[in-house]
Amino acid sequence: MQAVDTSRAPVVSDTDHIAVLSALRNRLNTVLRGKSQAVEHVMTCLLARGHILIEDLPGLGKTTLAKALAQALGGRFARMQCTPDLLPSDVTGFNMFNQKSREFEFVPGPIFADVLLADEINRATPRAQSALLEAMAERQVTIDSVRHALPTHFFVIATQNPIEHHGTYPLPEAQLDRFALKLRLGYPEPDDELTMLRGAVGHVGEQIPTEPIVAIPMLTVLQTKAAAVFVAPQLSEYLVRLGAATRSHARLAFGLSPRALLMWQRLAQARAMLEQRTYVIPDDIQAIAAPLLEVHVGFEGDDIAQLANDLLGSVTVPVAA
Repeated sequence: MQAVDTSRAPVVSDTDHIAVLSALRNRLNTVLRGKSQAVEHVMTCLLARGHILIEDLPGLGKTTLAKALAQALGGRFARMQCTPDLLPSDVTGFNMFNQKSREFEFVPGPIFADVLLADEINRATPRAQSALLEAMAERQVTIDSVRHALPTHFFVIATQNPIEHHGTYPLPEAQLDRFALKLRLGYPEPDDELTMLRGAVGHVGEQIPTEPIVAIPMLTVLQTKAAAVFVAPQLSEYLVRLGAATRSHARLAFGLSPRALLMWQRLAQARAMLEQRTYVIPDDIQAIAAPLLEVHVGFEGDDIAQLANDLLGSVTVPVAA
């Protein structure tokens, strides 16, 4: 086994950043009760500058989670309801001729947001889905040969229903690869549902706090800080071996791409930061294996957790020095 040398990891203690992340975690756990693991994955993905696909039944809190995150960031939230008649220009925006100025003016679409909820994304046609590709990968859109930049922290939460397939268009591999993780929220525990029902008495509509916790400039700082978390060479090699294992796995049509491996490392760095460490450990890599593999490998089946366990068990884990 290779020893993991963390001696070069920086010694950093930033109580402000720790307090901000803790407050964000508490806010999301209050809004989405009983789903602490999903909240951790969302925060990890946010810090790693990835995007999330949530596949679950209606009414389990997907929209509530997206709204709560946008409001906690103090950013602009946009919801895009995907339907078969959705056009690419409905996503990105379009140029409109102004009769007064006699010039074309750009009208931005919902994609120009800090947090975008693409609801039931698999109901949009492949042409409309492709309008998201450039935005998710490069954080920009091109309209009539003109590039329009999106915020560097642009974050997409897309949802899809796992049981209604009539009139849907399954996401192609190229689109799935733009997501960092795929999550399932599942039903809450009875105690959490009881707390939700009691808290709703006397209120009309959703009770989501509106005051921001993380200002957008602070989010940029946190994302930069996450990208600087130390990764020992042995752990980068560990990721490469995991990637190679997916490419030769008998149950996979295709394995992890280099882009997916890079995202895996970024997610591990973000998780380490959430754990208040300045260096990555194997647990950070392993904890996000299943939701990452589900959008980055060609797997036909339901037991992605077992696949992840088999894969992790087939590769030697570096040990701490």
